[in-house]
Amino acid sequence: MMVIYAVIVLGILIFVHEFGHFIVAKLFNVKVEKFSLGFGPKLYGKQIGETEYLLSAFPLGGYVKMFGEGGVIEGTATPAPEDIEKSYDEESGETTDDARELTEEEKARSFAHKPPLARIAIVMAGPVFNLLFAWLIFIVLCMMGVPTVTARIGEVLKDKPAAKAGVLKNDLVTSINGNKISQWDEISDLIAAAKGQPIVMTVKRGDSDLRFTITPELRVSKNLFGESVKGHAIGIAAAGEVVTEYYDPYQSLIKGTTQTWKVIDLTFMSLVKLAQRVVPMDSVGGPIMIAKMAGETAKMGSSSFLAFMALLSINLGVLNLLPVPVLDGGHLFFFFCELIFRRPVNQKVREYAQQIGLFLLLGLMVLAFYNDIVRYFVGHG
Repeated sequence: MMVIYAVIVLGILIFVHEFGHFIVAKLFNVKVEKFSLGFGPKLYGKQIGETEYLLSAFPLGGYVKMFGEGGVIEGTATPAPEDIEKSYDEESGETTDDARELTEEEKARSFAHKPPLARIAIVMAGPVFNLLFAWLIFIVLCMMGVPTVTARIGEVLKDKPAAKAGVLKNDLVTSINGNKISQWDEISDLIAAAKGQPIVMTVKRGDSDLRFTITPELRVSKNLFGESVKGHAIGIAAAGEVVTEYYDPYQSLIKGTTQTWKVIDLTFMSLVKLAQRVVPMDSVGGPIMIAKMAGETAKMGSSSFLAFMALLSINLGVLNLLPVPVLDGGHLFFFFCELIFRRPVNQKVREYAQQIGLFLLLGLMVLAFYNDIVRYFVGHG
């Protein structure tokens, strides 16, 4: 079942990504020759109009093949890289007999003959569609109801500011400095915003509303990445009381947008911390990890499964925007260079960059598989 759930998640996210490329290419009148879910040997294919729709053997990716994607060389475009062995001699500067001039009609449908901004839009559409898809999921989840930890206090630490002020276990925090409180996370945010200055906290105890003035103390704690950070706290812990909060469409739009941005920011920060070696390389996961998490979240219910899909969609979108050759971000980098310098990047430079990018990507895949095997098989042996 884990494999089935993983295939469902990856299939949907790959479709969304490739559909982004596909639909924007169509908007710019680029001929799309193939639309494939998966890569490798063809399992099934059907020609509809000018596009062949494929289901391929390996479900860990997909592709959209556009006419003229092989590149433009002095007005000559290669319809598909595999159709010719060599279209250009770098030393002589001449095209070979294998390459042919395109007709004006073909140039109008060629990806390579489109202006840089059009190519940028087509390539960027895949990652952007992944981010938009996650955003829509978070909006829907808000309307379906979000499990939320209430602001009820489960523990008051001895000799800490809250205990000294008279706060007790089971008190329900209702406001801080005049800001209404309904969720536990809001408490830490408002305490942090006070920057060590005294706060006025209102709690409900039985039928009474009590007000306390508390001065937070400085403390050192671990953040999500295991780094030591300084912050302020008053010495209370959540009771773990959970309620489901429902939001109307407008509130869901705001909440969904906020959550999407938080996950995007966290994903970028995770990549930075990974590069800085703050996050260990053995935390990188691959298909086995995705399958396991897909199965676990599916057992927890549709909301958890959708939230996992949104998280993975954002990761897919962000990773594809990295300026690494082979990925969408690598193509975008070359197109932006073309836009700035008013000429395409040298073909040889692009070829070498693609080889380096492919090597890096394969290395990352090997690392992810190795970590998965150690984590789920060797580690349990």
